[in-house]
Parts: sequence; structure tokens; C-alpha cells
Amino acid sequence: MNIINELGILAIAARLQRLAEQIRKDGVLIYKANGIDFEPKWFPVMYTLHVKPILSVVEVSAEIGYSHPSTISLLKELEKQKLIKSGKDKSDERKRMIQLTEKGRSLIKRMEPVWEVMIAAAEQLTETENNLMKAMAEVEQQMEVQSFYQRAKVIMAADESRK
Repeated sequence: MNIINELGILAIAARLQRLAEQIRKDGVLIYKANGIDFEPKWFPVMYTLHVKPILSVVEVSAEIGYSHPSTISLLKELEKQKLIKSGKDKSDERKRMIQLTEKGRSLIKRMEPVWEVMIAAAEQLTETENNLMKAMAEVEQQMEVQSFYQRAKVIMAADESRK
């Protein structure tokens, strides 16, 4: 057992990050095993544009739940790879509209069967007694009600009032 595991709940963010990194690394290996050169970090944008073919930068950001700067960074990488293209919105020139290129759509077609394999493997991993996906959804709902920071502030204020 390493120190991060021993820390328990105090290291929740580190453990989630470690788990995500392990899954990402294996995702790269799965794509490579299928002859696909793809970074798992691109998945949220690519899949979103697969389902919703043309969106503004702000809409992409909202759909994937990332900050605007993080979304811009991903979009730049995808544009450099020629997987997406952008253009000005005809009705509002300030808006940049994003869509998959032909190369991007072709890549999605090659990835779809691989996603089925990934879903099956992920289901095996997460179908545990405490089902990780259900637990994550519950925690996300709890954070919508009151964030981690807000909860800590309430606890600190209560501790302060007891002094």
C-alpha cells in the first residue's frame, strides 16, 4: 500500500487523477492496437461534434463541461490535426462555429467499433459492488447542491464558532 492509498479520503483527488491517468494510458494502447492514432483527451470534443455536428466554441465548452480556456486548447490541437475546422457564424461574426472535417468524420467511423470494446471493458471494471459510475453521478449531484469548497467553509465556520 502506498501513501496515497493510506491517506484515504484526503487523497481523493489524487486517486481519481491516478485512476483517470491509468484509463487514459490504456485507452491510447487500445486505439494503437486498432491502428488508430488518437489522444483520449480529444474524445469529448470529437464525440460531441459527432452527435451535434456544428457548435460554437461556447456550446462545445458547455457540452463537455470544460472551462473555455481548456476547450480552446483542445480545439487548437484538433484543428492542427485537421480533425475539426472552424468558421465564423453567418448570423454573428463574433462566434466561431466548429465542426468535424472529412478526416475527423472518417476517424469517428474507424473508432466506433473500438468504442464498443472500450464500453465492454469499462463496464467490467466499474460493475463492482459499489458501482463507480453510479457513485460518481451521486458525488457530482452532491457537488451541484454544495461544492467541496462550500462544504469546507461551513465546517471551518462551525469549528471557528466552537472556539
